[in-house]
Amino acid sequence: MKKVTFGTILILWFALAFLLPLVIGAQGPTGANFVGSKECSYCHPDEYERFTAHANKAKSDHSVRLMAPKLTPEELRECYECHTTGYGQPGGFRSFEETPEMAHVGCESCHGPGSVHARTGHRDDIVGNLTLDVCRPCHEDERVQVINYKPLIYSGAH
Repeated sequence: MKKVTFGTILILWFALAFLLPLVIGAQGPTGANFVGSKECSYCHPDEYERFTAHANKAKSDHSVRLMAPKLTPEELRECYECHTTGYGQPGGFRSFEETPEMAHVGCESCHGPGSVHARTGHRDDIVGNLTLDVCRPCHEDERVQVINYKPLIYSGAH
């Protein structure tokens, strides 16, 4: 039987913490880019209005901006993974200055990149029926468990 080393555990932890969200999180069709929540508002005005008015996610950049001066660049990148839209992906958040419209948790954070859906309007071109698997990459890590925060799929944001 092969012995499990600390290095193996570290690699597995990295894969789960950073790569798993890309695999099980919100994913749209192949080749889709992030376009921002405003694009969603043209066809989904009521949902957009409720989301921007009532969902804490729509203001998630506030916490990151407050903490940013106290964080290392690596820690800040970890915050961007869950507190912005599409960080590190085509059309997604790059910085508060370059992509301010993506500096919060927007519609596409849960529903996946929306460029194809925005163009076609087809239901299969976006993640429509959300499950807890979409929430888990950001809502089940150690920091979130410390504050006992639970995702609310049916929280009234839509």
